[in-house]
Amino acid sequence: MANLETEFCGVKFRNPLVVSSIEPTNSVDKLKRCIDAGAGGAIVKTLTDIPDMHKLSKHSKYAILNNKGRLIRGVIPRSFSFYARSGYSSDPYEEWIPHLKEAQAHAEGSGAQIIGSVGAKSMEGWRDICRAVEDCGIKLVELNFGCPHPAMMPGVRGGSMIGQDPEMAAEVTAWVADAVDIPVIIKMTPDQSRPIEVARAVKDAGASAVTLTNRYTGFAVDIETGKPYIGGPAGVGGPWIKPLSLRWVHEIHSKLGIPIAGSNGIFDARDAIEFIMSGATLMQIGSVLMLKGIEYLSEVVDGMSTLLDEYGYPDLPSIHGLASRQAATSYQAHFEAKPVRAAIDQEKCKFPKCENCIRSCFHEALSGDNGTVVTLEENCLGCELCYSVCPHNAIEMVDKAA
Repeated sequence: MANLETEFCGVKFRNPLVVSSIEPTNSVDKLKRCIDAGAGGAIVKTLTDIPDMHKLSKHSKYAILNNKGRLIRGVIPRSFSFYARSGYSSDPYEEWIPHLKEAQAHAEGSGAQIIGSVGAKSMEGWRDICRAVEDCGIKLVELNFGCPHPAMMPGVRGGSMIGQDPEMAAEVTAWVADAVDIPVIIKMTPDQSRPIEVARAVKDAGASAVTLTNRYTGFAVDIETGKPYIGGPAGVGGPWIKPLSLRWVHEIHSKLGIPIAGSNGIFDARDAIEFIMSGATLMQIGSVLMLKGIEYLSEVVDGMSTLLDEYGYPDLPSIHGLASRQAATSYQAHFEAKPVRAAIDQEKCKFPKCENCIRSCFHEALSGDNGTVVTLEENCLGCELCYSVCPHNAIEMVDKAA
């Protein structure tokens, strides 16, 4: 069986699947359940000194949408959208101190870790809460520079407002990194145009790792009522967003080399493996647990081990950054790639009953001729659209004749 053990910022985890800072980590009992269900770690729901962020959690709203933008009504699709408005931990951070110690002791007994999460209203708050986390024996702390909700609160400068500003993000990072001895992780926002610049700024300021990424800010509409779901703008994520998250995992892994915790897009074990292959070391899972339950963690962990065995990988280092290393570095690399064309397996092809490939070829490279699909090699760009839409596995991309 493949070895799922990993090390992140010098801290050992029995496996890389970590429960993100979300409702399933908002109490010591739920933290313990996450560990008992097989998680390699769990991140406490963000500890804060912002009263309105406590209050917001007590007024949380959720709308889980399918690919038609409608409520799922109990059926959980693979590509659901998690549209939600929720704050930080329900209780003041001071009340968490005995709970953090208890949760960490429970996690360490299982080879797992509890990670602190902090979001404050002032520089002193960032320092004091992070020090309190460290004093409880927690080995890593994550600064929440990604939450979209503080930006909608008058007078609050936190969450994604910090994460969008390289200078402000670096200032808070440096302040905390100087105040504590444990590694500092920065949870970044996707609501910006400069993720690499922000990641570089916090790395230079003393961050040991980044989390990519928190939720986007969205606006979802119920056309039957003409009103927005849950009253207005909210955080949005879910499995459908995975390619966007992986883009920044790949970019920052390949350009900065800083350790990464992947977040926003994990539904199952395959997704987790994709995050590792893109350059993440840990994966944060959250939204799907709120729909399938904490016990679903064991299915994802077991699935990761099964997939590694299936593809012949002995451990996580064998696949870390694998896809990122094989990505083209420029469009020039695409221009210089060896040309390919579509080849049709006539035994598998169901033409004329199926014409998917012909309908999708706008380069006039595929046509029906005497009951078969033929390729006009001189017109074929090797774009692979026909390969994607063929439901019968009847198309293969082969080298084009010289």
